[in-house]
Amino acid sequence: MEPAAAKDRRYTYEQHKQTADWLLAHTTHRPSLAIICGSGLGGLAELVKDPVTFNYSDIPNFPQSTVVGHAGKLVFGMLAEVPCVVMQGRFHMYEGYPLWKVTFPVRIFHLLGAKTLIVTNAAGGLNQSYQVGDIMVIRDHINMPGLAGTNPLMGPNDERFGPRFPAISDAYDAELRALALNVGKDLGYADNLHEGVYCTVGGPNYESIAECRFLQQLGADAVGMSTVPEVIVARHCGLRVFGFSLITNKAVLDYGSHEKANHAEVLEASRQAARKLERLVSVLLERIKCSGLA
Repeated sequence: MEPAAAKDRRYTYEQHKQTADWLLAHTTHRPSLAIICGSGLGGLAELVKDPVTFNYSDIPNFPQSTVVGHAGKLVFGMLAEVPCVVMQGRFHMYEGYPLWKVTFPVRIFHLLGAKTLIVTNAAGGLNQSYQVGDIMVIRDHINMPGLAGTNPLMGPNDERFGPRFPAISDAYDAELRALALNVGKDLGYADNLHEGVYCTVGGPNYESIAECRFLQQLGADAVGMSTVPEVIVARHCGLRVFGFSLITNKAVLDYGSHEKANHAEVLEASRQAARKLERLVSVLLERIKCSGLA
């Protein structure tokens, strides 16, 4: 456990640069695109060609992933001929990390030269038309911790990363969303592909029935415990952002239901549907390469 004082000590710009410079010195890969893999979705990293892999524990200043389904590795290489860096496992506020530490890798990606960030997550389906195994392209988000005063940009702002008051109204790139939906149709995924609103909550418990009903009324289509802090910091740094949610369980909305969400089932659902998502991302990267967006 870190001392209480250490938990409040934010990374300096120099510490971010130290980590980025260390990585650049240990690989010849220069990523233009970064991918953060959610629970059970780390298989994307297995598709990387000419991989150079680092354990998080070996990278200066890097946090450690503590959640089952998050391998804790950073993989550099080529995906669909696009130079990428892939996070096999992210960090969460519920692990005890402050959000400035959760989002530390995003600023590293920026300093490495990445221009685009793809975020993936496992999420519960609030929209009752969604089924387990469906994929949701994230159109927008609801940041519940942020609305309650917990935001990764709180504290002193370093203009070398971005402005004090970044706009989030265009957080998820419209061009990339349209491209992904077209790719999904071409792959025959149209019936299982949606565009919707992702809501992040603090976790680690799954939501109560009343909370699910409340979030549904707010306009959320899916709910999870990650992603939004990383997106906020990415946009603060000027990165283009695109996001997928893999629907791994349906939110419980009926008091008469005996269904319960659990992490083991989430990981199993991720495993079963992961190949579809991996194929979608691979073809999307091919189209991104051809369109000059990466």
